[in-house]
Amino acid sequence: MQIGLLTQPSGALNLATLVMWIVFMVGIFYFMAIRPQKKQQKKMDAMMSTLENGDSVVTTGGFYGVIIDVMEDVVIVEFGNNKNCRIPMKKSAIVEVEKPQSAIASKE
Repeated sequence: MQIGLLTQPSGALNLATLVMWIVFMVGIFYFMAIRPQKKQQKKMDAMMSTLENGDSVVTTGGFYGVIIDVMEDVVIVEFGNNKNCRIPMKKSAIVEVEKPQSAIASKE
C-alpha cells in the first residue's frame, strides 16, 4: 500500500518551507525597518551638508536659533534677540533647517 507514503511529509520539503519562511521574514524586516531608516539617514545627511550661516534651525531640545558659524562637525548657534547667547553644538543636534527668504529668492 502506498497510501502511507502520501500522508507522511518529506523532511526535505519541511526544511525548504522553513528556509523560505525565514527568507520571507528577513525580507519583511528589511522593508519595514532597515530601508526606511536608511532613507531618513540620507535625508538628514543632505540637510547637514547644506547648513550655511544665517539659516534658522530648530535643535533637538526645541530651541530656535540662527547659525552664525559652520565648522566640520560643530555649528555655533545664536539664540534670542540679544547677541550674547551663542552656543556651539554638534550638527546632529539640529532637527530642522529653514533657509532665509533672501537665499531662496536668489536661487530662483
